[in-house]
Amino acid sequence: MNVKRWVTPVLAGVLTAGLAACSSGGTPAGTTGAGAAPAEAKPDTTPVTIQYWHAHAEAQLAGLNDMIEEFKKKYPHITVEPVYQGAYGDLHKKLQAAVAAGDVPAVTNVEVASLPNFADGGVFADLTSWIKRDKTDLNDFSKGMLQAYAYNGKQYGFPLIVSTSVFVYNKTLLDELGVKPPQTWNEIEAFNQKVTKKEGDKTTRYAFSVPGWDTWYYDPWIVNGGGKILTGDMKKSAMDTPESLRFIENFKKWKQEGSMHIGYGKGASDNMRQMFLNGEIAMVQHTSALLKMYRENAKFEVGVSFLPGDKTRTSNIGGAGIVMMEGAKANQKEAAWKFIEFMTSAEPNIKWAESVGYLPTRKSAIASSEGAEYFKRWPQYKAVFDNFDSVTPRLQHPAYPEFSKQYMEVVGRLALNNEDPVPLMKEATQKMNDVLKDYE
Repeated sequence: MNVKRWVTPVLAGVLTAGLAACSSGGTPAGTTGAGAAPAEAKPDTTPVTIQYWHAHAEAQLAGLNDMIEEFKKKYPHITVEPVYQGAYGDLHKKLQAAVAAGDVPAVTNVEVASLPNFADGGVFADLTSWIKRDKTDLNDFSKGMLQAYAYNGKQYGFPLIVSTSVFVYNKTLLDELGVKPPQTWNEIEAFNQKVTKKEGDKTTRYAFSVPGWDTWYYDPWIVNGGGKILTGDMKKSAMDTPESLRFIENFKKWKQEGSMHIGYGKGASDNMRQMFLNGEIAMVQHTSALLKMYRENAKFEVGVSFLPGDKTRTSNIGGAGIVMMEGAKANQKEAAWKFIEFMTSAEPNIKWAESVGYLPTRKSAIASSEGAEYFKRWPQYKAVFDNFDSVTPRLQHPAYPEFSKQYMEVVGRLALNNEDPVPLMKEATQKMNDVLKDYE
């Protein structure tokens, strides 16, 4: 396989040479074998300190600190040092540098779309042997959430701060109009006609908005319309096929009619939020992680609906998981596994999710009495959990962060300049193929 990656050339060289030397002193990482968990017939309680590199925003820190304190009570010999490394992009760059320097943390966050690239390069440890040894119940996770942190048949991590895109809608307005959010593509036209408000040629209220600034928001539209981003062998773009073009053809139609708003460019997210809160957009596709913000700021009742489907119905997983670094020392890996398992375990799952504003990930937690109380406080999330196993991973390919920019630009040119997206998408397909050649 060609070693061209979005990781630095220095890191590529380190990965090619192997990661056994990444332990800075002590027992080499490879002593127990790649991804192999040592037997724990007699648990080792020798004091050990591990670092947890994370991208948790300030609002999540109280919840994180509470979890670390509870972990310390269970495992007093393990000290976890949380280290904030910025947003996902900054964190990933620092991980690259740490691997190149041979001095890595034991545990880290990884944004879901970036996991294949790091895993493909051997940066993360395969957790399979630990999972088997401790009989971790993987069936308790949503299938899609678990798959998002697996790659090429290996489980590299677990979901930790998980979101999905949903339609957040002005329930007060839709109730007044006597309409419900569309559940299928066939229902969108009637919804648009009843909800869109115009004065002459100017739209004063859009029926709905889709963010154009991140492919995460419209990848599900491609799939739900029967299309694919890549061909079945993952070697070429499929964005110019009739099935894949359906979503962008509809976007063009709805935008030209004045019923659909597409956010793109500087300040697009803030602008879309404010338009919704002002009543200028009836329904916005946005991350479920912002539901609390919408509820607290809206002067109307807020509802949530799962994305409408056509050939299928899905929404993609966002947020980040928690993984172990392959280059960590052997004793740190054991501590890292215990921390990963604790952070994603069922018992604190509801409390953790609510403290950080993300979704619960454990079926048993959702079905518990604590879960029932959670849904009383957050009834809007029912739309997500009614479709729990339809929340699926993003396309997993090491080049995704690079080639997805090509079709994101097409949506941007439609949003900003009203350009015809179909010929642009065909041009983007060729550019995607040029990128993919380097990964054959």
